[in-house]
Amino acid sequence: MFSGPSDSDTDEMGYAMSRLEIESDLCDAGKGYYGVGSSSSSSHRSSERLGDLDHEISQVTKLKSCPHGRFSRQVPGRHQLPVSTVRMLAGRESNFSGRGGRFSSADRCHILSRYLPVKGPWLVDQMDSRAYVSQFSTDGSLFIAGFQGSHIRIYNVEKGWKVQKDILAKSLRWTVTDTSLSPDQRNLVYASMSPIVHIVDVGSGTAESHANVTEIHDGLDFSSEEDGGYSFGIFSVKFSTDGRELVAGSSDDSIYVYDLEANRVSLRTVAHTSDVNTVCFADESGHLILSGGDDNLCKVWDRRCFIGRDKPAGVLVGHLEGVTFIDSRGDGRYFISNGKDQTIKLWDIRKMSSTVPARNEVHRNYEWDYRWMDYPSEARDLKHPYDQSVSTYKGHSVLRTLIRCYFSPAHSTGQKYIYTGSNDSSVYIYDLESGDKAAVLKHHSSPVRDCNWHPHYPTLISSSWDGDLVKWEFPGSGEPPIMSKKRVRRRHFYY
Repeated sequence: MFSGPSDSDTDEMGYAMSRLEIESDLCDAGKGYYGVGSSSSSSHRSSERLGDLDHEISQVTKLKSCPHGRFSRQVPGRHQLPVSTVRMLAGRESNFSGRGGRFSSADRCHILSRYLPVKGPWLVDQMDSRAYVSQFSTDGSLFIAGFQGSHIRIYNVEKGWKVQKDILAKSLRWTVTDTSLSPDQRNLVYASMSPIVHIVDVGSGTAESHANVTEIHDGLDFSSEEDGGYSFGIFSVKFSTDGRELVAGSSDDSIYVYDLEANRVSLRTVAHTSDVNTVCFADESGHLILSGGDDNLCKVWDRRCFIGRDKPAGVLVGHLEGVTFIDSRGDGRYFISNGKDQTIKLWDIRKMSSTVPARNEVHRNYEWDYRWMDYPSEARDLKHPYDQSVSTYKGHSVLRTLIRCYFSPAHSTGQKYIYTGSNDSSVYIYDLESGDKAAVLKHHSSPVRDCNWHPHYPTLISSSWDGDLVKWEFPGSGEPPIMSKKRVRRRHFYY
């Protein structure tokens, strides 16, 4: 583990052309970008090197995030080094790639993916209740944060992180478990440990949106008469890609589809044998839904075949404990999941099985409850005998709450990384291909349940149970951005 440069060092050397010169020297000298040795002997790794990583996902990632071959011609007998930005700029001027002096999207991703959002943190907001949910809008112009104290705040990123809408939630049970912004960014839905999901008009002129006081929060009832009065909670809710439906995962082991035009539940399927903690769409088509539950399984559901009630299109086995979150790569093939077995797993939908193995459970000789106990040391080296995952990432901790994980943005990094919050109050960024820790961001004093990377810029927001929303970034000047009101000086580490 290596400590990053101190604030005084950063201020003295600056972040303009001097950084390009330093970067070029480091790359040519065979050192890592951040000035630390990159050899296996000096690099601390969070998990075993993923030598068996599926060749296709590895190749696709390289195609999306590696520069043109002429920028990185290898010298025989010399170890392959990262291509410096200075060298690429010089090559562009000389038209090495034959593109008329233009960078390709992969060239741009190669440059941008090296500027990780590790500088900071700067305080965005501070609340007196736990932060459970944080997410950028698709275009990055808005940021939504949900807190246990019934508050949901929508920040205008382009106007200095000004609070555009302060929502006081209605009929909240326990906490805001999830939020989802419609594709047109006009409506926001929020869920809690209740069968009622509420919808708010984001585009209205009301800045203080107190439920049914200053603004109507319409309730969408996911329960039915068949429930017999049983009250369940909703852990995860997402808009469909056309904005006409909601898909939700609940504590009654079910997946729900809600038709917003008909204002009713159009489908309920018993998806797992325990809580359904997470649901999401596999791609933009909206046909495939992914789900994960406390039965340790990830499942794939094809909406075109939903007439086969309670029967998924496929099952993926490998986690030893419950699945807390799923994020799709967006290509309809690959996705990642966070698990209570303290791992992130990468999956290929094409490797799914039609049924669960008869002996899915792994024998345990210990009692454990992730809500208040540490993960048993004897369980850390256990492996599922039927593990279908492509690769596994370790180092962070998934305890106390349903901690979330994501792919890094396609636009700026080519999805070269995956990142996650952690119970140890940190944010972990892993290299997708190697499994190495690319960065560990430390500031918070409580679990980081959610974090989100800006879709276009090297900016990451982490939200924690300590009530802080803080911003990490890689600014060109090294000076605090204009929108930052307070710089929080805490230590962070990166590799």
